Amino acid sequence: MKIGVSMWSYVRAFKDGRLDIPGFIHEAKRSGADGVELLDFFYRDVVADRAAALQALRETGLPCPIFSVSQNFAKPTEEERRAQLDRIKFGVDEAVLYQSDVVRVFAGDVAEGITFDQARTWIVEGLAEASKYASAKGKRLALENHGTLAGRGEQVRGLIEDVRKMAGNDALGANPDTGNFLIVHQESHEAIAEVAKFAYMVHFKDFKPEPEGYGGFAYTTIQGEKVIGTAVGEGSVDLERCIKELKDAGFDGWLSVEYEGDEDPLTAVRRSIENAKKYL
Repeated sequence: MKIGVSMWSYVRAFKDGRLDIPGFIHEAKRSGADGVELLDFFYRDVVADRAAALQALRETGLPCPIFSVSQNFAKPTEEERRAQLDRIKFGVDEAVLYQSDVVRVFAGDVAEGITFDQARTWIVEGLAEASKYASAKGKRLALENHGTLAGRGEQVRGLIEDVRKMAGNDALGANPDTGNFLIVHQESHEAIAEVAKFAYMVHFKDFKPEPEGYGGFAYTTIQGEKVIGTAVGEGSVDLERCIKELKDAGFDGWLSVEYEGDEDPLTAVRRSIENAKKYL
């Protein structure tokens, strides 16, 4: 396995103007990452930002093994769902430019007026079409456990199996996010055991319960509890057992560090990468 880092780890530094895309790539190099994960979220001017990113990758010698998009197929109209499919196609085309092997994708989430069964049908149909496009371009898609429709390990596994059957290929695999499983009250290593054989990448993340008196940002779980992001190795996720489940399944891909805490990412991410390497 190799240790990468997602630019999402630095979203606060991006928003306050301290880092742009090339700045992130150079910071990833200084922090000891083996590669980077780029996201469409950070594009402001696609042409200019893409050129700057490619230049920074050449300067640092880092690869970009993952390009991530954030789409949602739980939309009531065909036009809206087609727009979400176009976001994945854009991501696949960017992956071709960056020579990325994997495109991270989402499923969707339940919204007012949309039932679980309706949303799941649209998700399977949309990801099947996306899988055909990705397969034709020689790329793979990695479905993240995100939200409630694809939050648990068995939900991710079921979606992948149904999409593969409909698409007629295995372009869709999993992106087990080691932190997000806590939001649906599933032990991360148990959830990863459900999807490890499908894993095309991993988001290496850590959470812990919100401390009393904490005033920063916290995620609310499906049972109304609060969890906060921490540097990798400093939370409550049993990352050692997560790694064991992945190894036992033969996974040898990228662990992309994703930091979501309130500490300055310029310090927390470096520590996260150092800690992640210790697990390997």
